[in-house]
Amino acid sequence: MKAVYICEFGGPENLEIRDVPEPRDPQHNEVLVRVRAAGLNRADILQRRGAYPSPKGFSPNIPGLEFAGEVIKTGRAAAKFKAGKRVFGITAGEAQAEFLLIDESLSAAIPPNLDFNQAAAYPEAFITANDAIFTQAALKESEILLIHAVGSGVGLAALQLAKVRGCKVIGTSRNSDKLERCGTLGLDVGVAVGKPPEFADRVMAATDARGANVILDLVGAPYFEENMTSLAINGRLMLVGLTGGKTAEFNLGTALQKRAHIIGTTLRARTTAEKAKAVKLFEDEVVPLIAAGKIEANLDKTFALDDIRAAHEYMESNQSFGKIVIELGG
Repeated sequence: MKAVYICEFGGPENLEIRDVPEPRDPQHNEVLVRVRAAGLNRADILQRRGAYPSPKGFSPNIPGLEFAGEVIKTGRAAAKFKAGKRVFGITAGEAQAEFLLIDESLSAAIPPNLDFNQAAAYPEAFITANDAIFTQAALKESEILLIHAVGSGVGLAALQLAKVRGCKVIGTSRNSDKLERCGTLGLDVGVAVGKPPEFADRVMAATDARGANVILDLVGAPYFEENMTSLAINGRLMLVGLTGGKTAEFNLGTALQKRAHIIGTTLRARTTAEKAKAVKLFEDEVVPLIAAGKIEANLDKTFALDDIRAAHEYMESNQSFGKIVIELGG
């Protein structure tokens, strides 16, 4: 089968399309999926650079955390889907290949209103966002959510899910054009950030000095001090991404004063059972919204498999608004 292959860690020039062995036949609760499209994520960029090792059992050379395709074989105990069913879901790696072997609990049926390319834009971003802001941070109706990098895949997913629940959403971006586009998806307040990032005053002004109940941070260290100032009493800071850095200093007294909850999360490193819970919530709570047309795929651009280097370069340019998808044909 053809697969995206990292020849050695480094720049996009180290990517190629290579013929690799197909997965073994599915066993127990496993299904074999013919992948038709796969999302591209920042984690794939980091894996290509050698900064995000794949978990045990997954090739360090074949990236890919989300997919859309159809089931072609099932294990003996697999009962969720029959062969021919269109599915989308998550994996710890190897999704950017023509065939993928996964536990059936990590996938959901694709709604009929989506094609494969659209479907591939949903799983990683919406499962991550739904799990972070509702399951872990317990965002409630009428509360205020602050999203950093609101124009990213996870940011746009969180924006739409929060608005459906009746929450007020403040979003930050380094790109004012992205903030304007987020306004069409319901963003209440957009804050353009520069260097150093200063947004706390705008957040406090927009919340009558109460602060944000939940902050979804996809940036990390440079935003930490301003995040603490921006939090409401009993606020929850969700650390999802560290694209801006891993090390930060802040006044611990602020955390005590605000009775702050600081929560770190990652999806890839969880056990299959833990991931299955997040996928089930996505299946029950998010997929019906997709089927009803209440939330959008946020599909920015699709690249052919042979153009994988260009796809990585486009993501690293930070021009994208939403998701980048790799088309595997069929």
